[in-house]
Amino acid sequence: CFLHSIVQERRKFGPLGWSVPYEFNYGDLQSCILFLEKHLYNGQISWSTFQYIVAAVQYGGKITDSLDVRLFRIYSEEWLNEKTCEKDHFFNPDSPIFKIPNDFKYRIPSYAERGEYYKYIETFPEIDSPEIFGLHPNADLTFRVKEAKALLGTLRETQPKGGGLDGGVSREDVVYDKCTELLQRLPEGYKEDDYTQKIQKLGGMTMPMNIFLFQEIQRLDAVISKVRFTTKQLQLAIKGEVVMTSELQETLDSIFDARVPYLWENTLTGDEFSWRLPNLGLWFSSLLNRDEQNRSWLNNGRPNSFWLTGFFNPNGCLTAMKQEVARKHRADKWALDDIVYHTEVTSFERPDQIKQSPVEGIYIHGLFLEGAGWSVPDAHLLESQPKILFSPFPVLLITANTRREEERWKKDVFGERGPYECPVYKYSTRTDRNFIFFANLNCNPDRTPNHWALRGVSLLCNL
Repeated sequence: CFLHSIVQERRKFGPLGWSVPYEFNYGDLQSCILFLEKHLYNGQISWSTFQYIVAAVQYGGKITDSLDVRLFRIYSEEWLNEKTCEKDHFFNPDSPIFKIPNDFKYRIPSYAERGEYYKYIETFPEIDSPEIFGLHPNADLTFRVKEAKALLGTLRETQPKGGGLDGGVSREDVVYDKCTELLQRLPEGYKEDDYTQKIQKLGGMTMPMNIFLFQEIQRLDAVISKVRFTTKQLQLAIKGEVVMTSELQETLDSIFDARVPYLWENTLTGDEFSWRLPNLGLWFSSLLNRDEQNRSWLNNGRPNSFWLTGFFNPNGCLTAMKQEVARKHRADKWALDDIVYHTEVTSFERPDQIKQSPVEGIYIHGLFLEGAGWSVPDAHLLESQPKILFSPFPVLLITANTRREEERWKKDVFGERGPYECPVYKYSTRTDRNFIFFANLNCNPDRTPNHWALRGVSLLCNL
């Protein structure tokens, strides 16, 4: 029952809690209780069997995300075992970061009278600490921020759209001036003959990374063209020279509210057209940074470190890198299907500290760690600082290795307990669509990989 309540309430923390919010219900709990009851009639409890039924069959049958499967499995291993039946067992963390309200002890009571259970229930804290769920206390701040954003978003949508501002300046005048500013800062479009010729100088289209660069430039050029066309049309519509369509009206409202216009982020069918960021300022800054990275790559050659966030298809970048590494090991008969990603956290905190590219693979930067912090001197995970939800992550080396050699390397470097396999996502929405790869992170000596999995630790490209 305690496990059921925990997995239910963990949903309130959003993607930090579950990648997908599952609708677990009372029927799942009843089925597990019924199985346990019948299992007891057959003798001693097989905890591994019970864990499998709960985590993989009853509750696990509804789970679709692989990392959520891992999370529920860890819950069952930690709480559904013989220690749970001991009288002095508590579900409280061994060393909580913050004090549990009223020093309450979460345990399984054993009373003779019903009234004693009622009295025990009345002593529960009004608000449970996130540490009971396995999360860091900062998770409560994440929940509060999510609720506040939802409230402010609702208030914004209910505000009237018409009317002028103080000083007699209308919404249209403000948006017109903003469009002029955006057009002045917007980079020029790419000419296909020009960038095709420059790519040939970089080695031509026989190199996978050059093919990836070609595709990225094409997509960025489409975004630049879309922004320029829409902005100019909106200015004409404000002056009354063209019809103010519903799309242009939505663009006007979005720019006035400092939001990203829908058609700048999405196609007509709702697919991702560019990239998704919370406000127009961050979105446009990302456009300029992406353009700068692509043009620098074209004009000056491959960068020493790649800003992974600045790519439309980061998976394509890593796949191209893997192909190049496989070609270098052609004599060793490396097959693309038989190699996996190999990651190492470097001591570089900034990309300008890197003087040259790695012999194999690539350096990537611009990632943010959520749910934990990182100790650069000790090169391992540590608990987050209070009220710091995201922390910049050092430069990461990612290359390729054979499966057998990679497993051997993990045992040599991380020992028997292994590393924490940290998922890397394109956005904070943790779905398979936004998943990129796993990074192997070293755990501090007193924390196991399961601890960080319960913390919901992940690396994000965009906040």
